[in-house]
Amino acid sequence: MRIILKRGREKSLLRHHPWVFSGAVHAMEGNIEPGGTVAIHDRDGEFLAWAAYSPASQIRARVWSWVASEIIDEAFFRRRIIAARRLRETWLANSGVTAYRLVHA
Repeated sequence: MRIILKRGREKSLLRHHPWVFSGAVHAMEGNIEPGGTVAIHDRDGEFLAWAAYSPASQIRARVWSWVASEIIDEAFFRRRIIAARRLRETWLANSGVTAYRLVHA
């Protein structure tokens, strides 16, 4: 399952902007379920990112990872949440803050 972008519309992803707008989509291959993970490719077939697909939104895909070999599964989310927690705890050590947002959206 993949989304192929219109020529020239890969520029924002190459700069690591995490959204793919509906107007950037050239074609879709496979049966992509809402919320499912999809590979994003440029018109030449080059991998750009893994993303969550959202057919009802103008933001058709939201990037999970720019690493082609990364597997988007439960372990992926577990690693990301643990890393976010560690980062926040490091920043907040001795700050007096007693609460923080671990995951946004």
